[in-house]
Amino acid sequence: MAGSTYGTIFKITTWGESHGKGIGVVVDGCPAGLELCEEDIQLYLNRRKPGQSKYTTPRKEEDTVQILSGIFEGKTTGTPISMIIFNETQRSGDYNEIASFYRPGHADFTFDAKYGFRDYRGGGRSSGRETIGRVAAGAIAAKLLKSYGVYIMAYSKSIGTVEIDYSKFDKDEILKNPLCMPDANASKTAEELLDYKMKELDSVGGIIECIVTGMPAGVGEPVFEKLDANLAKAVMSIGAVKGFEIGDGFEAAKAFGTTNNDCFKYIDGKIIKTTNHSGGILGGISDGSDIILRAAVKPTPSIGAKQNTVNKNNENIEVVIKGRHDPIIVPRAVVVVESMVAITLLDMLLINKSSKI
Repeated sequence: MAGSTYGTIFKITTWGESHGKGIGVVVDGCPAGLELCEEDIQLYLNRRKPGQSKYTTPRKEEDTVQILSGIFEGKTTGTPISMIIFNETQRSGDYNEIASFYRPGHADFTFDAKYGFRDYRGGGRSSGRETIGRVAAGAIAAKLLKSYGVYIMAYSKSIGTVEIDYSKFDKDEILKNPLCMPDANASKTAEELLDYKMKELDSVGGIIECIVTGMPAGVGEPVFEKLDANLAKAVMSIGAVKGFEIGDGFEAAKAFGTTNNDCFKYIDGKIIKTTNHSGGILGGISDGSDIILRAAVKPTPSIGAKQNTVNKNNENIEVVIKGRHDPIIVPRAVVVVESMVAITLLDMLLINKSSKI
């Protein structure tokens, strides 16, 4: 299967299936000398693992990482870093029935159309568990970025119709509530919405916002390797993401040049922007201000309500999806967005070191 490798210098290759023996990633191009241990990785994996609240799948997995290579005496050696997370509580029998039909909202039909057959156990490579490898690699990228003074923070901006109030923004709240919202009141309201939709055997989507601080100006390319274009590809490669925007995003289409342009000002020995409608990127290159992006995450397609579909005999049927599924993907996808952003920024920072003498 092509398409499991991402990056140019800091390059990752994810592998494994939802119901296989394990999930993993190989990270190539990590510079030598970075202090790194399994706990650094585990902190990130713990943020996406299942079974932590009633708003995640009841599938219980510890998602304990093992580093197999690339580390010696607590530091990276510059060689490939291979990591594995074993699957421990697969219930593949829950998925035997779906071998005969195509689940609405899933990749079942498109996998059959492409390959002629598919791994129907939880979605195989198209399962959300594939993102474990991304998060493990993202933990390394984020730690390296901190040495450059670059920090990434992602959170749930909205759950369904419930949106955070920025006047009540509290970054410490992100890891305190089950929905990863930086507004405790909004989280409670969103939880009520979720409880209601779960009783209806339905699911909910939302928007993840990500803010990058400390990114230096001058990173990115002006044509096909634009920083914003690569960030879009990275974030849109996450299975449940259906939309991406940066800065004002689609709101810019309603603006005028006089209100959308970010004016420059020289102050305290440096050039800054007085606004940040561009979201920290101009002409595909970082401008030194915060990079602000958002990802629209669709509702979980596996729901308990009856749905119409087609089986492999081309018969129209009604189905009810069985198995263990998240009623909402957004909270567990927050760290996945953060990780893909970290991988992309680090890769382009390393590429940028060859841009001038």
